[in-house]
Amino acid sequence: MKPRENFLVFGAPSIQQEEIDEVVATLESGWLGTGPKTAQFETEMAQYKGRAHAVALNSCTAALHLALLVADIRPGDEVITTPLTFCATVNAIIHAGGTPVLADVDPVTMNIDPDRVQDCITHRTRAILPVHFAGRPCDMDALCRIAQEHDLTLIEDCAHAVETTYRGRHAGTFGDLAAFSFYVTKNLVTGEGGMLLTDDGKLAARIKTLALHGMSKDAWHRFSDAGYQHYQVTEAGFKYNMMDIQAALGLHQLRRLESNWEKRQKIWETYNTAFRHLPVTCPAPPEPDTRHGLHLYTLCVDQATAGIHRDEFLTAMHQRNIGTGVHYLSIAEHPFYQDKFGWRPEDTPHATAIGRATVSLPLSPGLTETDVADVIESVHQVLTARS
Repeated sequence: MKPRENFLVFGAPSIQQEEIDEVVATLESGWLGTGPKTAQFETEMAQYKGRAHAVALNSCTAALHLALLVADIRPGDEVITTPLTFCATVNAIIHAGGTPVLADVDPVTMNIDPDRVQDCITHRTRAILPVHFAGRPCDMDALCRIAQEHDLTLIEDCAHAVETTYRGRHAGTFGDLAAFSFYVTKNLVTGEGGMLLTDDGKLAARIKTLALHGMSKDAWHRFSDAGYQHYQVTEAGFKYNMMDIQAALGLHQLRRLESNWEKRQKIWETYNTAFRHLPVTCPAPPEPDTRHGLHLYTLCVDQATAGIHRDEFLTAMHQRNIGTGVHYLSIAEHPFYQDKFGWRPEDTPHATAIGRATVSLPLSPGLTETDVADVIESVHQVLTARS
């Protein structure tokens, strides 16, 4: 089989005419910044998740940062999180003034291990920040119990988990606060964007203020046809607001969540069948009474078993015009954190092993049958060439 003629971009979004029309209508309206479409997106997201309040932001990183600030994380306070995550999770803790503490993951689910969380708790611990890795829900019963026993704030990182459920409840409804990502590779896309959900009205109001310089009124309320209204700066905030152009994309992405999930499920099952007898490890089945968000389809490419190093696998797939991803090198692998906190890869061995052997394959609902077949054929070619 010859390589594809065109490169298959990893995580390419599925954008349809509804989004395009909505963005054009926003451009023609004359209102591009935070306004009525952002408010509508917040309302529909809160309704979908069953939470009282949603605040749309310009990234999940912003959502995590603000969640930690309104949780009153201060210098010296420790926040326990997973080492198998994007750097933004840990960076948000640092920017809020807290100290991140890494609890290793379960080697099968790749999610933070509640037993390791329990081991990490000290008198300085103030919060737990679990990440629903790849769309698989964390063990929220255990994490909620730990948070309650130690009077800790629970902040869910739901960057991978828009559609995820655990025991009949949506991911993002267990924590005091929950952060979502709408980055271009995510299951719900606004290009760049995020959202913070909570049931606490006072927290939501403060988040809205902090997200726009600490001002008491946003631009829509200052300059709309209701007439100019003065604002007051109540604290030193940030520039974290979402634009209506982004929300215009999100509205229709949200309304197609279920149909897109079903498309990814078919691809997921096709991959499982195609790779079942190869010398790689496919994702573990979802746990009972849960719904996997199906954000990342990960293969574990162990050199001893597969006959090829993971990075060689990545290169070989790229040479066949198939885009792949790495999610993620363990946080303790990065030099900045090693220098700042003294972390070493051997401190979290499960996350380290996963980060060194795992590759993510294309899983977008926009993939055609030909795209999926090309991915499968390329994986087989790369692995059988080394057998």
